[in-house]
Amino acid sequence: MEDEKWANPSIVGLMGFALTTMATGLHVAGFWKAIPTLALALAFGGTAQFVAGIIDLRRNSIFGGTAFTSYGAFWWAVFIKDVILPAFGFTASPMDNVGFAFVWFLFTFALLIASTRLGKLLTLLFLLLWIAFGLLMALPLGLVPASLTGWEIFITGLLAWYMAMAELVNTVFERKVLPFA
Repeated sequence: MEDEKWANPSIVGLMGFALTTMATGLHVAGFWKAIPTLALALAFGGTAQFVAGIIDLRRNSIFGGTAFTSYGAFWWAVFIKDVILPAFGFTASPMDNVGFAFVWFLFTFALLIASTRLGKLLTLLFLLLWIAFGLLMALPLGLVPASLTGWEIFITGLLAWYMAMAELVNTVFERKVLPFA
């Protein structure tokens, strides 16, 4: 039986993460309501990123597979927490949101440490994401302003967008057009 060939899913995974994260940052900063985040959380950040993770696992990439499936599930959990559960009368308290951010803060720390073996931009991305979850823990407690938190989240997504774009452009051109390390 011939080996199956799978394309690199990181472009889809990173773009799903990037766009959903940028939309979230703009929402938290007060630029717009939650609708763009929630729509992207269900479709692109959740589903497309999760599928990219499954493909990465199939390609034997434990880091990419873990990151994409987990953050895809994260976005589904955000949608469930913020849309589905409230429809049934279950709403998250500020401390619930602190706890939600805390467990993702811990998870992201593990990926941050692992990313140090995989490249400077990836390490920077996970450092920014780890900071974002730290800010999301502090936000419901009134310890940081929403604008600071939102713009830091947006910058995290913007870095992921650049990484996905560089991977896409470099792959299509079959040479290094944009720096990516």
